[in-house]
Amino acid sequence: MLKEKKLREISQEELKNSARIQKSATPKYTIDWYVKWVASFFILAALSMRGVPGLEYYDLILSVIGVTLWLWVSIIWKDRALVLLNGVGLLFLLRNLFERLI
Repeated sequence: MLKEKKLREISQEELKNSARIQKSATPKYTIDWYVKWVASFFILAALSMRGVPGLEYYDLILSVIGVTLWLWVSIIWKDRALVLLNGVGLLFLLRNLFERLI
């Protein structure tokens, strides 16, 4: 309670210039912010199905959607590590999906 009260009393100037106060590195309420959360939801939904017999196809579809959306976000952010991770991950997922379809 005391911590919450303290946070409400912090001025915008102090928040902007403070090295002690944690700030998010990513922008909020922009298109990439929404896409990032939708992508995370798809990946979590896919992970919840992983290893359940009969749901492998749905796991792959949800994973492809989630990783594709995260790839888009990482391109917008120009984050090369995330582009590499999601780009290669998407290729692996698509390969597995096409193997299941054939």
